[in-house]
Amino acid sequence: MSYSKTAAERLFSYVTGTKPVLNVGGLFSDGTEYYVSPQTPKAGEQVKIRFRASADNVDRVYLVCNGEKIPMDVEDGNKLFDFYAATITAGENMINYYFEIHSGRVTCFYNKYGVEKENNNDFNFEIYPGFSVPKWAEGAVFYQIFVDRFCNGDPDNDVLDNEYFYINSGTKQVKDWFKYPENMDVGCFYGGDLQGVMNKLDYLQDLGIDVIYLNPVFVSPSNHKYDIQDYDYIDPHFGKIVVDEGSVLPDGCRENKQSARYINRVTNKANLEASNQFFIELVEEIHKRGMKVILDGVFNHCGSFNKWLDRERIYEGEEGYENGAYISADSPYRSFFKFHNEYEWPYNGSYDGWWGHDTLPKLNYEESDKLTEYIMNIAKKWVSPPYNVDGWRLDVAADLGHSAEYNHRFWREFRKAVKEANPEAIILAEHYGDPKQWLRGDQWDTVMNYDAFMEPITWFLCGVEKHSDEFRGDLLGNPDAFIGAMNYHMSRFQRPSLGVAMNELSNHDHSRFLTRTNRKVGRTHTLGPDAANYDIDKGIFRQAVVFQMTWPGAPTVYYGDEAGLCGWTDPDNRRTYPWGREDVDLIRFHKDMIKIHKTYEALMKGSVLFLHGAHKIICYGRFTDNKQVIVILNTNYEDVDLRLHVRRVGVFNHSIMTRVMLTNEQGYTLETVDYMVEHNLLTIKAPKMSAMVLVRK
Repeated sequence: MSYSKTAAERLFSYVTGTKPVLNVGGLFSDGTEYYVSPQTPKAGEQVKIRFRASADNVDRVYLVCNGEKIPMDVEDGNKLFDFYAATITAGENMINYYFEIHSGRVTCFYNKYGVEKENNNDFNFEIYPGFSVPKWAEGAVFYQIFVDRFCNGDPDNDVLDNEYFYINSGTKQVKDWFKYPENMDVGCFYGGDLQGVMNKLDYLQDLGIDVIYLNPVFVSPSNHKYDIQDYDYIDPHFGKIVVDEGSVLPDGCRENKQSARYINRVTNKANLEASNQFFIELVEEIHKRGMKVILDGVFNHCGSFNKWLDRERIYEGEEGYENGAYISADSPYRSFFKFHNEYEWPYNGSYDGWWGHDTLPKLNYEESDKLTEYIMNIAKKWVSPPYNVDGWRLDVAADLGHSAEYNHRFWREFRKAVKEANPEAIILAEHYGDPKQWLRGDQWDTVMNYDAFMEPITWFLCGVEKHSDEFRGDLLGNPDAFIGAMNYHMSRFQRPSLGVAMNELSNHDHSRFLTRTNRKVGRTHTLGPDAANYDIDKGIFRQAVVFQMTWPGAPTVYYGDEAGLCGWTDPDNRRTYPWGREDVDLIRFHKDMIKIHKTYEALMKGSVLFLHGAHKIICYGRFTDNKQVIVILNTNYEDVDLRLHVRRVGVFNHSIMTRVMLTNEQGYTLETVDYMVEHNLLTIKAPKMSAMVLVRK
């Protein structure tokens, strides 16, 4: 609703000194749909850009867009703010802009990093015409499943003892579901499969999950399956084995050429086609429930078992398969790999391995158009009918290729292929460090959000590194380090990318967050797996979940986190889901926090501003033009009295803020409590070791 002040009110504002003293806290803009409309414009579209300032507090605001200084006019306002607007036309190229603000003799600038005395162009707002991310992913709740450890729904497809030989050992079928992973775990199989995922869809739906992210499911010899053997088929050990013939390896044998049972299971087209068909049925059932599913794409490297290489010789002589590049110099796949000895065939082991691992052959795209075409077809195949998955998570995406130039070229081509096949498919990359050069509208949609989510909140709440490899007391509860890291790393995103970023507390590569709350440095081979369960703090864990469910992005639950699963870093973080031994209170808490996340528009897609930071305490607001949520995390072992300037996020004086969630060391409560904003301040006591979520009525 528009609000116009009377002449007397304007005079009073001036006389009482609100002008020309600049209220920096009132200055705000970002890339949400409330400040950029349309948020993802096409070339030729008119784009309205808005800027907020305290009411009657500034003389002039300019939009400095692609070097042109454009005056902005007040288009709307209320008792707290004036909203300035200017309209531009999107061209074919990037729109680059910041704001210049004049108040009396004061001039300042505003960009993605906030208010600055001198503008730093590296933090300018950017819009890439034609770039959009799937709307379904904004604020969606993801659930990551490491399939072998989630649920065994079909014992008939379990990997058998000594079925084949991989990395110095025959395979092991683990009969005890609750056994801790071994330190060398790659060949140990618990039997989790896609039927198990199907069986637990009711559970996931009840939890409130929107998107299922599956770790790799294609034919592969390891339990993690980041060493793809066949990109065209779902692994029958995860899918369906309809023809099961042959014997396992003889005792003491290391030659997989003799693994008749394994060769039949993973090369027999009846098994492969049945597994793909079951996957189709799983995706259809997931979609019927209103959920999405994304796959893990491992395209930087494959595995030494891969049919294109066939170092294990399991495809050699098999009907329907051509010789692999390890087998013959005349292989149609020879160009897929870089060989350093041209005279070693047959059985040439001189190929490049990723990081030197001969079990992970590096794919040689630069020298093989055929390989590139093949992978582009794989990218399209799985997001198209009849499979219809909803996107890709890209493993070690920045490592692909042999140069940065080629890497970007590949992902541009990949994006084009995927989006042409399925415009609503998401492209989400694993990436550590600054992702900006990949998030310019022509490559990835977003990333797994380590730098602007997992790492800062882990340091702040736990004081340990995300692998539990280091303790930093100077970062524990340090608000300046936390807020600085969040503001900086968030500035490297376009807002559409930030809104769909995968915000995880734990995953298959790092220690479980609940274990990190013990603030100990260790791994399973140094302290033992039991130590990961002790001295944990569920109160801190609940604070982390509150943060996860109230921060911009797509909160992603790693299977079992919600049930109280602990674990050091890989492989201990890949423990089985504790069916029958779940922490039911933590599951209920996750359900309630997911419900809160989905209830309030401000949490799904609103702006964010830090309101306060002190030793072991942070407060921030999420807000739209007319909805506000305040979040307070107090990790002190004593209560803290706070006076928060909530007008910065649009909360009027005399508004009622209702507490809808309070956590503490013992548990949590949804009992509501009302607080009135007086003198434009929310005065509130934050209990020790608590998280609070308050919503304006």
